[in-house]
Amino acid sequence: MALDTFNITYPSVHVGTEKSNINFYSGIPDLISVFNPGRTEGKKRFFVTDATVASLDCMKDFIAKFDDDKCGNDMLIILGSGEPYKTLESVQRIISAAVDGEFTRKDIFVGIGGGVICDITAFAASLFKRGASVQFVPTTLLAMVDASIGGKCGCDFDNYKNMIGTFFPASDLYYWPEFVQYLPQNQFSSGLAEAFKTGILYDKELFDIFKTESEKINNRDSEILYKIIQKCVKAKAKVVEQDFTEQNIRALLNLGHTFGHALESIAGLGAITHGEAVAWGIGRAVAVSCNKGYCMQAFVQEINSLLELYNWETKAIPSEVKGGGVGERFLTVMHKDKKNLNSKIRLIIPKAVADVVIEEVEEADILAVIK
Repeated sequence: MALDTFNITYPSVHVGTEKSNINFYSGIPDLISVFNPGRTEGKKRFFVTDATVASLDCMKDFIAKFDDDKCGNDMLIILGSGEPYKTLESVQRIISAAVDGEFTRKDIFVGIGGGVICDITAFAASLFKRGASVQFVPTTLLAMVDASIGGKCGCDFDNYKNMIGTFFPASDLYYWPEFVQYLPQNQFSSGLAEAFKTGILYDKELFDIFKTESEKINNRDSEILYKIIQKCVKAKAKVVEQDFTEQNIRALLNLGHTFGHALESIAGLGAITHGEAVAWGIGRAVAVSCNKGYCMQAFVQEINSLLELYNWETKAIPSEVKGGGVGERFLTVMHKDKKNLNSKIRLIIPKAVADVVIEEVEEADILAVIK
């Protein structure tokens, strides 16, 4: 039985689903009890996960249900793990397997994994026969606090982050916060960064939790993590309900992402985790804010101290960036960012906690903080 539930309601003009039902569960993840793979009644399910998730101890019984990728009318596909697999080829592989399995548009795709799996599964579902429904079981902290919520899906293209995609939200999300305990440290840190971003944007209490509860957070205390996850989910849900297709306020959720996505591309997709790149990007955005006179140096110092507390990068140029011409390389990538509306770079700039603006900046503003 779900420990807690609530939902996100979407605009009636959107195709796919009218709302996402979010269900929280306690204890060791038990997907068999929720999905009952191989059941004979109801719609067929096409489960998509990756090799890392499939190898987890808590997933072994579920994976074992599938003999040669089938369990009754249900199917399972296991993809490679990580950002290198967030590609059109992976999306095509999902769709091809669904076609071979004789799935229909009335059946259900289920993504079990982190942000990559959620994104490409939903993207494949949105394209399959013009749209089959999708559900998520987010298994990383980043997916729980951000990637699985709100309907953005897609893949990377030509070494650019999330260049291709659609808005196609999941009808149901199943949260087991206990999955966080299985994460390697870099993936745990990646998810924390997105939660930290949420605190800066919307929630002073959440921001203060990062300031005062670092020991519990770094030790993965289940109670404090559950509180963080719920706060992030509810904060993003509120924004998504008001601006589903990112016409205005939803763009604020990209705090740190313009710099961060550029870092991921320049370092090589997968060389640094998404969240860690975003954390560095937050530091750069705050530096821009100070240079423009929007915040005091004390705020810059406070943010940098917290970044250091969680072992996130604060250097102007991270060690993952190799070679010369760094400024021009960043500008080239940032000019291609999907948030830009014209030739200028559009940046999310924090003035203080819960006080953030969207502004087009000059190239000089960018170059000043990456040298």
